[in-house]
Amino acid sequence: MTYLDTHAVVWLYTGLTEKFSATAREYINRMELRISPIVRLELRYLNEIDRITDDADTILGDLANRLGLAICDKDFNAVVGQAMAMSWTRDPFDRIITAQAGLDDSFLISGDKNILKYYPYARW
Repeated sequence: MTYLDTHAVVWLYTGLTEKFSATAREYINRMELRISPIVRLELRYLNEIDRITDDADTILGDLANRLGLAICDKDFNAVVGQAMAMSWTRDPFDRIITAQAGLDDSFLISGDKNILKYYPYARW
């Protein structure tokens, strides 16, 4: 299973696949894709501040249809417990996205330098 961070979701939705490394594209093409529910909220924030034009549910619905992307339903309290140990970032979105993947050591496609540095299963 492979998780996607918010930027990866946006780039997939907009067709900017050249932003991904060959390794990241391989994971996207051959693994089950998941996102943390917090990605949905972050997409909403990005839409509210006009950083993206389409709403979260449109984006996620499209990627679910095209790529089988699903929202993870792991226990949120367990995710927060995992996130509490991630003192390497103050960004709550990054903490929860990484913690969601980290509950079972899943891969996470992210271009975030901190995530790549501190989460051993991050790929870009």
